[in-house]
Amino acid sequence: MSATITDRLKAWAYLSRVVEGPSAHLHYLLTQGRDPEAIAHGVRHREPWIGDLLKETASRHDWDTAQQDLEKLLAMDGRLITPEDREWPTAEFDHAFGFAASGMSEHVRTYQEDAVPPHALWVRGRDLQSLTSQAVAIVGTRAVSHYGRDVTRMMVDTLVPHQWTIISGGALGVDTVAHTSAVHAGGSTVMVAACGLDRSYPARNQALFNEIVQKKAGAIISEYPPGTPPQRHRFLTRNRLVAALSQGTVVTEAAWRSGALNTLSWASGLGRVAMAVPGPVTTAGSLGCHERIRTGQAEMVCSGDEVRSLLGAIGGLDPHEQYELNFAANPIQGLSRNELRVFDSLGSLPREVSDIASDTGLSLALVVHLLVELDKRGVITREGTRWGRVVPSGGEAPGDRAIGD
Repeated sequence: MSATITDRLKAWAYLSRVVEGPSAHLHYLLTQGRDPEAIAHGVRHREPWIGDLLKETASRHDWDTAQQDLEKLLAMDGRLITPEDREWPTAEFDHAFGFAASGMSEHVRTYQEDAVPPHALWVRGRDLQSLTSQAVAIVGTRAVSHYGRDVTRMMVDTLVPHQWTIISGGALGVDTVAHTSAVHAGGSTVMVAACGLDRSYPARNQALFNEIVQKKAGAIISEYPPGTPPQRHRFLTRNRLVAALSQGTVVTEAAWRSGALNTLSWASGLGRVAMAVPGPVTTAGSLGCHERIRTGQAEMVCSGDEVRSLLGAIGGLDPHEQYELNFAANPIQGLSRNELRVFDSLGSLPREVSDIASDTGLSLALVVHLLVELDKRGVITREGTRWGRVVPSGGEAPGDRAIGD
């Protein structure tokens, strides 16, 4: 966020304060093209055209602390991002909440009102869009056992070298192990908070949260403005973002009524891949995982490689789409979503890695990883520090024609 606090940014901050998300009413107005400044004015002055937002903001419409909230986060080297910003994870939210809106999920119908994206996010750390372009959520019990710690570390240590960002909720137990393992492995992690970013909850993890930001190991984000306290309902609301921002969710250890299972339910409801790790049958610590696996509500995974395999080439759930990729007519049609983003950014002239990363919105490390993979497949080539498409003897580079041709 720049040092200049504009009226438009203050309108977004005001709405974040007086409309506690998720808000289907605010989401509807925004998708209808209503200007955030006009909506903010309508809320302040109790204008009838804002409809149900009148009732939703009845007790908060005079809480205008936008300037102070923005200044407070700016002092923490943070920023407020909205759907108007380049780093907004548009693709991930469109996929997740678009699936929820389709009505295909039995689970999400029980709380459809909550199945809408946030209208703004408070962020500290790295670019959120690039962090979530290839991400997996790892969650579980707060009362983590030695087995749960080992499994969580094993998962993270396998996924990080393949440039998977680890997303979790920052809680004690499995969440803490997941974040810490990602940082120590030199990977990236995103912590989704259930309170304002000026608060460290749990307090025991303050050093970890600072490390994530200061080491540029990822980002800490929240749907809530500074000063918002952690409350039980906010953790449940937070869980939908953990699931939405990742291509799949893994529960590494969870007892029968573990709150982590709520995140797993959200993963299914948002069209993401739900996964669970089996545990010892001699203890009750994995009963929740076992039940989800037994009833078919989660795929059983025993390694990070199995997680990567289940997420598939495009991280989707449609088996017919996967067949299309597995039996593609040419190598280009078999590329994953992110591989296609990198390949499509390469034109007739070779390009520097930094230019490719800027064009695709992916992190530099992920771009390098994908370029190496594409090189192994023989569809691109390296010329010094630049990369370009392979041009066959016929003169037409693979992919020059439309994928459907």
